[in-house]
Amino acid sequence: MTQPIPQSPHEEPALTGVRNFRDVGGLPTTDGRRVKSGLLFRSGHLAHATESDAEFLGSLGLHTVFDFRNGADHALEGPDVELPGVLNVNIPLSDPADGSEFWKMVRNGELADLRELLGEGRAADRMSRSYRAMIRTRTAEHSRVVHALAEHSVPALMHCAAGKDRAGLSIAVTLLALGVEREAILADYLESNAPHNRYRVRRGSDAPEARAPEVMELLAPLFDARAPYLTTAFDTIDEEWGGVERYLAEGLGLMPETLASLRERLLD
Repeated sequence: MTQPIPQSPHEEPALTGVRNFRDVGGLPTTDGRRVKSGLLFRSGHLAHATESDAEFLGSLGLHTVFDFRNGADHALEGPDVELPGVLNVNIPLSDPADGSEFWKMVRNGELADLRELLGEGRAADRMSRSYRAMIRTRTAEHSRVVHALAEHSVPALMHCAAGKDRAGLSIAVTLLALGVEREAILADYLESNAPHNRYRVRRGSDAPEARAPEVMELLAPLFDARAPYLTTAFDTIDEEWGGVERYLAEGLGLMPETLASLRERLLD
């Protein structure tokens, strides 16, 4: 029998310079257990964390911060704030909207250019393709994260730029390894759409036409968390490996003892 999915297992803090922060504790597994609170967190980047944000993050007792941003992200946003005693691990993953020219167009393109680049479903298709590619080609990176969590790296925080795609998929893979129900993983993923979690879309101009309704509608698929994106990732696991069990064993190289250690650390 499917357990009810907790919508808000606990109240999250009001962070000023960090978007999309939450604890994934409380999510149910298929065998009736739940993810422990206070051990696995997700967020957007920490580059703009305020002093009070850093004080809160420092109070979590984090062992490791996994940063999935690439060099272009770091150049744009800057490095994460330093949290005393916390190990910072950078594992670059491909941005679904990767490419400097693409992002230049997103930020500065005129309406006609954006229609050509993103219109008629092209933006959403790009996102789904990127999720499929990250599952198929980033097995080494995801394996590294899950092995680290099983061995020593908790409590841990995972983030990318917005905390939605690269971190969202890495969290999803970790939750699959824990045996969390897919419905619960999807529900957590969609929390990135909450107004206080959403990434702030940057445009190169403050003119009204730069953020006109049609412009924002064209950009929306890049910044939304949409169920079909994550469903594409799940479908790719099923298509490529025949299901989660083989994906974990063959794709990520997770031995039974590693999975047992992971679950012992992170599940009630």
